[in-house]
Amino acid sequence: PSPQTATITLRARLGAPLKDPDVHRNVVAAAHALAERIGIPILHLQAGEDALTVTLQTSRIGAVGFAAELRRITNAWYTRHHDASLWGADPGEDLP
Repeated sequence: PSPQTATITLRARLGAPLKDPDVHRNVVAAAHALAERIGIPILHLQAGEDALTVTLQTSRIGAVGFAAELRRITNAWYTRHHDASLWGADPGEDLP
């Protein structure tokens, strides 16, 4: 059977935070590090000014798990450095 692929997109809550070179570099590096750590190949990665799209060689469920963990990691980093949420509030959390 041919390998499964799935694509995920994380969109910024406000503005174009990935336009900042530090944010862009850290988000892309986190995606690659996470993929390597969990053993899921990245087939394509596109980082725009307000979104990150990643195509992975995995099932849809695997991609959702990847997206959730990448969102958690990058949002935590961004919040520490910018005192704001990168991707938005977590489910059940109030937005400011």
